[in-house]
Amino acid sequence: MIPSDLTHLHVPGTAALLPDGSAAVVAVTHPDLEADQYAGQLWLVPLDAADGAPRPLTRGFRDAAPVLSPDGRWIAFLRAPRRGVPQVYLVESTGGEPFALTDAPLGAAAPRFSPDGTRIAYLARVPEEGRYVKDGDPAAEPPRLITAAKYRADGLGFVRDRRQHVFVVDVPQQAPAAAPSVATARALTAGDLEVTDARWLPTGTHLVAIAAVHPGREHDLRQDAVLVDAFPDADGSPREPRPLTDAGAGSSLDVATAVPTSDGTALWLLAGDLGPDGRDFVAQLTGLYRLDLPVDLSSPEVRPAGVPRRLTDPETVDLAPGVLVPHRDGVLTSRLDRGAQHLVRFAPDGSARTVLGGPSVVTGVSVVEDRLVATVARPDSAGDLVLLDATTSGADPRQLTDLSAALRATGRVQRPRELTATAGDGYPVHGWVVVPEPSRHGVGPHPTILMIHGGPFAQYTHALFDEVQVLVEAGYAVVLGNPRGSAGYGRAHGKAIHGAFGTVDEQDVLALLDAALEDPALDADRVGVMGGSYGGYLTAWLTTRTHRFAAAIVERGFLDPVSFVGSSDIGWFFGLDYVGDHGDDAGAAAVAVQSPMAHVGAVRTPTLVIHSEQDWRCPVEQGQRWFVELQRRGVECELLLFPGEGHELTRSGRPKHREARFTHVLDWWFRHLPVQG
Repeated sequence: MIPSDLTHLHVPGTAALLPDGSAAVVAVTHPDLEADQYAGQLWLVPLDAADGAPRPLTRGFRDAAPVLSPDGRWIAFLRAPRRGVPQVYLVESTGGEPFALTDAPLGAAAPRFSPDGTRIAYLARVPEEGRYVKDGDPAAEPPRLITAAKYRADGLGFVRDRRQHVFVVDVPQQAPAAAPSVATARALTAGDLEVTDARWLPTGTHLVAIAAVHPGREHDLRQDAVLVDAFPDADGSPREPRPLTDAGAGSSLDVATAVPTSDGTALWLLAGDLGPDGRDFVAQLTGLYRLDLPVDLSSPEVRPAGVPRRLTDPETVDLAPGVLVPHRDGVLTSRLDRGAQHLVRFAPDGSARTVLGGPSVVTGVSVVEDRLVATVARPDSAGDLVLLDATTSGADPRQLTDLSAALRATGRVQRPRELTATAGDGYPVHGWVVVPEPSRHGVGPHPTILMIHGGPFAQYTHALFDEVQVLVEAGYAVVLGNPRGSAGYGRAHGKAIHGAFGTVDEQDVLALLDAALEDPALDADRVGVMGGSYGGYLTAWLTTRTHRFAAAIVERGFLDPVSFVGSSDIGWFFGLDYVGDHGDDAGAAAVAVQSPMAHVGAVRTPTLVIHSEQDWRCPVEQGQRWFVELQRRGVECELLLFPGEGHELTRSGRPKHREARFTHVLDWWFRHLPVQG
């Protein structure tokens, strides 16, 4: 890839299947460099080859999140203009002009049809009076009085003055002849709650959603599956959500996803167990749970018929939050496994079989009867739809789309080669190496860049990765992997750096690099290192420990655990639990041992610091202070700041900013690791 190839990254969302299983509707989104926005439309994808090729279904600037009505007549989706917020739109599946159903001031999200198809539930943020006024002056708003640590979130901003709630609108009997006024929305939740992931129960009288409603919610990370009444009180006011997992009664779960079983008698849950204090989040594996529901959901004192039963091993099985689809008496979900996300079907007794394995990253799934459509990314694809039989294991899927064809046609996509190394203590380290195309760059040896992922409890995957591809096309070999602390290799692997940042994780990334450098195509004398977030931490940490790197790029880094506590949106728990509490002499000493900032005086490596001005996850002060500390010690360094961006710049930042970042990254490496020829 070259920087402008970003426009070729066409990424599909989760497909919605027509009730007869004949076709899928999917949103396909791509960065539009000219508009400096993300554009996308809905596509109709026939499941049978005889029915033709995929074709556009809508013509909006950014259409997303399609869902089908139970009878297949209507498609509800989100439509956003070039400069504006998304609203719920409706269009007949046979065609016609879409029309708006909502006019939420801050936009709408996650539409879902009721079981009878007469209503649509959706999520929307409700601004406080006088705040977030369109074309208003934010600087003239009254001050915010903050009384709790949970008051902002990266990528969003302040949250307590614009809580997210569940709303419902009626579906019209027919498409309007002229442009209609939007439907009347009724709130189903209200107050100082943050409600997510609302899904209908089969009865249509209630929804199940996710929210923290327990008394200690300001001091822990637990979230409950809650029951939401689908009909307000007689005076129109919404009723209080009622907890089903019930952290207030002792549940230790952080529920990420809750989906009713096909018959509505129970819930499938994806959740992590945070222990008695509700804060034991480090390397907690997301597990599959099943919770039986009471027969009578109308009682004000409704209680679940028991406690959730964990069906997966808490030490070895980690599931992707958000991918959870009931199928007959079981459920389909996605399991993290050594850089893959495999599609797995679980039975009610917890037994599992892999439906789609291999070097696949499954990010979405839909099923009708036994026809299953999965959204899958692979080493040469940013994502495609594939068709499978939900009842079989290991069958070859039939690819329904080829959305990365234009990118591959450039000849600028190289496939990674898997690599396993051995750390100094004998521990195996898994990763990949990618080398430039020999016909354009020769056989080497190529200057080499070690890339380190964020998290740390995350993983590099088999999916096509634009950052790697841009570096390789420029003539660099890239080494990347999943050291201890990463996800996808079990709880012990992920927890190995708890209270021990910069120990075995340092060993692992260097062992992987050294193993890769045994290949004569890689130049062991010309090596750089780069990483973002936790990867920015480990990059900076390595430069305090060794001078072997010709240069480094420290991006959106976690660089000073002490100041992080007061400045990050997760500072009130993340560093305190991962590296320790600096509140006393012993704790401060333990934190300093793991802190790059405490050892910055040892750095001699030329460093480019990249940060976003509105990063609230790893606040900009972390990068600014690293830059200044290097500057005043005479270390060659530069600071690249992106206005208006948060922590997710490299994944969802403005397209022109992403392109500009690539240009600056390549310029830095060309100056410090010149490519021969």
